[in-house]
Amino acid sequence: MSDLIYRNNYIQQLEKLKGKHIIKVITGLRRSGKSTLLELFAGKLLNEGVPSNRIQQYNFEKPSFPNNFGWLEIYSKIIENTDRSGMNFIFLDEPQQIPEFERLIDALFIEKHIDLYVTGSNAFFLSGDLATLLSGRYISIHIFPFSFKEYCDSQAELSLNKYELFNNYIYETSLPQGVLLRNQGANIQNMYIQDVYNTIVEKDIRQRYNIQNYRSFDNLSKFLMGSIGNIVSPSSISKAMKKDSQDIHHNTVEKYIEYLVNSYIFYQVNRFDIKGKQQLATQEKYYLADIGFRNLKLGKFQYQDIGHILENIVYLELCRRGYQIWIGKIGEFEVDFIVRNVLNKFEYYQVTWSLSDQKTAEREIRPLKSIDNNYPKYIISTDVVTADIDGIEHINIVDWLLETE
Repeated sequence: MSDLIYRNNYIQQLEKLKGKHIIKVITGLRRSGKSTLLELFAGKLLNEGVPSNRIQQYNFEKPSFPNNFGWLEIYSKIIENTDRSGMNFIFLDEPQQIPEFERLIDALFIEKHIDLYVTGSNAFFLSGDLATLLSGRYISIHIFPFSFKEYCDSQAELSLNKYELFNNYIYETSLPQGVLLRNQGANIQNMYIQDVYNTIVEKDIRQRYNIQNYRSFDNLSKFLMGSIGNIVSPSSISKAMKKDSQDIHHNTVEKYIEYLVNSYIFYQVNRFDIKGKQQLATQEKYYLADIGFRNLKLGKFQYQDIGHILENIVYLELCRRGYQIWIGKIGEFEVDFIVRNVLNKFEYYQVTWSLSDQKTAEREIRPLKSIDNNYPKYIISTDVVTADIDGIEHINIVDWLLETE
């Protein structure tokens, strides 16, 4: 099994931006593959004939990097090693470790012979001084853990069919290195996921925000993991946790959720009133970046929530495809996802485990039939045999995840 899976979707995005005088900022959860993406892209440049002396890679999280270097020393070192006779490709991995790192990025951007690529592991990387300094001068590419197609590519040696692979994908991590550790045993894989989660919580949350009551934070995190796909609010979460003898104020809940979203552990999705044609300000849904975290914190087999796990998988795939996403409300009904696709057209999605039960089928179809427009409407399920229903396209989730546009 290869240690590097070629992540074509992201490579294509970088290829389109190559040589353009704009900073390419790659964001995403820690260990979702940002550093590897830079490595893959650098390899592609070499294969295309870019001289190796015009490619510089710096990982500022590696212990080997001198921690006493200031931004100006690093800038001087990079400039000293550039070849001004052509374009130089500079890759800065997690530069926020450097004091005043935003000045380094700005200084390099000014150089016309430099094409700059930068990674960051939390939303605050693109906030504050850096956002002000680089306004209009960068484009952000957000990277996710393995898609199902990438997962299948990584498991090619197992000779399993696509449905068997999907059954594994539902219940395991999709973090690239975690997937590649699968054959080393569940204990090794679980240790890796635990280490990744602990690092995110410690580096991106506890240290940054000086959280003292870690037990409350951890309980909130587990509650949110158990509520993926459910409409919640800070007040409803606070009330639910108090009933379980966990006293936490809704303002604290709101702050903790913000920290989890900013570290890319969770993604927040707002509701949209289809009839009123407006975004609603309350009661969002949250989806998890990697189901492996949920398995780790709540226990691996959460069969009672399999529908919401499927919904989580569909949400992440819609994100990978570059869609804008909302939760839909139409009268008293809910639509799992309203999306605006890359062609600026709307689409509607319902996600369910199966339509074999008539009551379930009626419940899932009714909201879509209530939408009075001609935009495409889809129901995604695990049913192998599918057929359109009153103009609504019924799709098998495995086939949908593997389709190419």
